[in-house]
Amino acid sequence: MVQTTLATRPRRIAAAAARGFTLIEVMIVIAIVLALSGLIAVNVLSRQEQAKGKLAEIDMNNLKSALKQFRLDFDRWPTDEEGLRVLWDKSALTAEADADKWRKYMDEPLPNDRWDTGWGYRQVSEHGDDTQFDLWSFGPDKQEGTDDDVVSWTTDAEA
Repeated sequence: MVQTTLATRPRRIAAAAARGFTLIEVMIVIAIVLALSGLIAVNVLSRQEQAKGKLAEIDMNNLKSALKQFRLDFDRWPTDEEGLRVLWDKSALTAEADADKWRKYMDEPLPNDRWDTGWGYRQVSEHGDDTQFDLWSFGPDKQEGTDDDVVSWTTDAEA
């Protein structure tokens, strides 16, 4: 009997190994893969929001440059009624006399920020220098006065 048991033991081990992974082993591997996927997703998504913020700052700088060019040509900032649209659309001009001086200041219209919300624009700044304009985006949360706002004026935190 002892010889039979010893002889069958290697066969049982070989048969168990041939069956593959147990259910618990598969569950552990799935749990590890899910945990790693979660960590990667969190890091990638946070980076994506940071990138959108930086792109919004670049868009704002492009708008500011176009506004400065407009001011050089017209000796004024666009009115609140004209808004930013006047930078790419001549029909937004409110003064007929200015139509002959108008040129396209932006090749591509940029009416919305990176979160698909319209840019805020005010001809006369309410943040210090009233010879400047205000330009802003409320950021991903679309709430005024939060840390994720992108603004053209200097905030107290930046000063």
